[in-house]
Parts: sequence; C-alpha cells; structure tokens
Amino acid sequence: MRRVQLVLILGIVLLCNSIPAFSQNDKLKELEEQRQRLGQEIEEINKLRVDNKEKELSVLDEVQGLNSQINIRENFVRLTNQQINLLTRDINDNLKKIDKNRTQLKVFKEDYAKMVVKSYKSKSQQSRIMFLLSSADFVQAYKRLQYIKQYNKYRKNQALLIQDATVELQQLNKDLIQQKKNKERLIADNREAQNRLELERKQQEELMKSIRQKEGVYTAQIRQKEQQADAIDKAIERLIKSAIAKANKKAKKAGKKVAKKGSKNTFALTKEAKDLADNFTDNKGRLPWPVESGRIVKKFGEQPHPTLPHIKINSNGIQIETRAGQTVRTVFEGEVMAIHKPKGGSRFVQIRHGNYITTYYNLQNIVVKEGQKVSTKEKLGTVGTSPVTGRATVKFLIYRDTKKLNPQHWIYRK
Repeated sequence: MRRVQLVLILGIVLLCNSIPAFSQNDKLKELEEQRQRLGQEIEEINKLRVDNKEKELSVLDEVQGLNSQINIRENFVRLTNQQINLLTRDINDNLKKIDKNRTQLKVFKEDYAKMVVKSYKSKSQQSRIMFLLSSADFVQAYKRLQYIKQYNKYRKNQALLIQDATVELQQLNKDLIQQKKNKERLIADNREAQNRLELERKQQEELMKSIRQKEGVYTAQIRQKEQQADAIDKAIERLIKSAIAKANKKAKKAGKKVAKKGSKNTFALTKEAKDLADNFTDNKGRLPWPVESGRIVKKFGEQPHPTLPHIKINSNGIQIETRAGQTVRTVFEGEVMAIHKPKGGSRFVQIRHGNYITTYYNLQNIVVKEGQKVSTKEKLGTVGTSPVTGRATVKFLIYRDTKKLNPQHWIYRK
C-alpha cells in the first residue's frame, strides 16, 4: 500500500509542477514580445531624432520627439522590471520544486531498493516455480501466475517513474541555470535603459527651459499650425460631401437599384459597395498601417499639446512620423475618389471603400489616378518632407460618410 501511495504522490507532484509553468512562461513570452516592440520603437525614434537634428529641427519638435522617447523608455523599464520579478518568482519556484523532487526521489529510490532486495531473497526462479506447483488447482495456479506478471510489471513501472523523475530533475536544473542567465541579462538591460532615461530627462529639462523663456512665441507658432491644419481638415470634409452628392445624383439618374439609400450626408450604396463597406467594418482593428514603419506623433481628437499642455490642439486623424521617401500604401481595397492639393497645403489621396473614405495627406510622387481600383497595401506615393521642419510625416484620416473616426481603432496595434 505504501508503494502505491508513493507512486501516486510522485505522479501528482510532477503534474502539479508542470501546470503553473505554462502560464508563467506565456506571461514571460508576452512581456518579452512587448519589450522587443518597445525596443524597436526606441530605435526608430533615435533614427528620426538624428535625422531631425541634422535638419536643424525646431525646439518644439525636438522636445516632442524626446518626450515620446522618454515615455517609451519608461514603459521599457517597467516591462523589464515585470520580467525580472516573474523570473525571480520562477527561480524561487524551481528551487522549491528541485528540493521537493529530490526528497521524493530519494524516498522512492530507497523504497524501491528495499523491494528489490526483498524480492531477490524471497522470489528466486526456483521458489516461483514451487509457488506455482504448490497451487491447490489450475485456477489458483493461473491466479498466482497473473500475480507474478503484475508484480513484475509494477516493478518495471516503478523503475520508469524513477527514470522520468530523474529526467525532470535534470531539466529543472537546466531551466534554473538559463533563468538565472536571463535575469542577469535583463538586469543589465534595465540598468543601461535607466541611465539613458536619466540623460534624456536632463536634456528634456534643458530644452523646456529654453521654451519657457520664449513661450509666447512658441504659443503663436502652435496656434498658426492649428489654423492651417483646421483649414486642411475642412477642405477634406468638403470633398467628401461633394463626392456623396455627386455619387447619389449619379445613382438616382441611372435608376440603379441600391442596397442602402443615401441622403445629404450618406452614400447610396449598391450591393457591391455595401459588401465592401461591411468587409471594411469586419476588419476593424486589423487594417495595416499606411506606412510600413513610423510612430504616431499626433493622436485623434482634442488633446493637450505634447510640449505645452495648457494649449489644446485638435486633429481629425492621426499624424505618423516616418523616414523621408517611405512608401504610403492604402489600408484596404477600394477606388481612388480624389487627388487634391489644398491652398497652402500638401497633396493628398482619398480612397473610397463603400461608404468609408480613407485619406492620406502629405504625399509626393503619387502613382495612382482618380477612378483607379486599388488593392490593400497598394502604393499610392511617398511621404512628403516639410521644408520648414524637415520632418517626414503623413496624416491619416478615416470617415464613414461624413462622420470622422479614430484611425487608431481601425489599424492594428504595433
């Protein structure tokens, strides 16, 4: 009975030890993936900041880039600390498992050794034959033979359990060594990240001092830029309303059967256009970025200015900073609705996807034409570079009819 209990106990210990390891490993893997993404973002911002310094970027833009880098690096440090804490917990758990497994294995081996010795003394080949021949009848002899077979099988199973437990113990030791190495690497990474963070905060404070000395000048610059951006947003909205009116008039004149009736502010949709719009809706949160790499420097809606928080700014879309000359691509299949250049602004392309419109502002070298059918990730042109700031940015907007939507809810999260 004691032997059976030991077998059950050892099996349960091994099973229980393996269950929490899966969730811990999944969490560590998730944190490492997030940390790698943040590391790539920091590297991307560094490249952009180096480019911008060479172009004598304004102090406001430089601080904005530095602020983004500080925020990302703070998240990097936070995630690294979480990984270190999880690894510390894993290391402690593994030390306890190793100690527990060694104790169980020792007891199990001692018991097994006693059983083998006892079996050797009392169950020689001759005594087994005598054990069978001394049976009262054939049925008893058969039962005794089955007992001998089961006993031998039981011994073999115990030997296999000891072997498995030994392998498990060896693997735990290997894991422990690797975990300690990973922890040392993370601690070194974190130390380096914190040192850089401290330097960046000092740079930030120095730049903010120079801004505060000329705050009135910079406030006027920000308000002027906001007026220009607002004028461009209104031009985009006028084009959308004009396209709706034109499309609805054309559908009515042609007497086409529509799956969805239009109005002053909504598109009349054919079945094909409605299916395309439904497909666009189904891909919410999974649309590709309009550029392959970059970072969002201006979010959707009303928000405090990143450098002077007491000033409110607004945006009908998101602004992505990237490298000059990078390809701008459509986020979904559709038709080129308009290519336009507003007064005092840069060129932009609008793509219609049923009753959804995506707009890509600040383009150059445009390679598509109005009325052209485009597929997902098809090239529209390249990112334009501001002659004033030297920054390569693209503004991306999404509308459903005349309603502006937050693009960050539609593109996949990097």
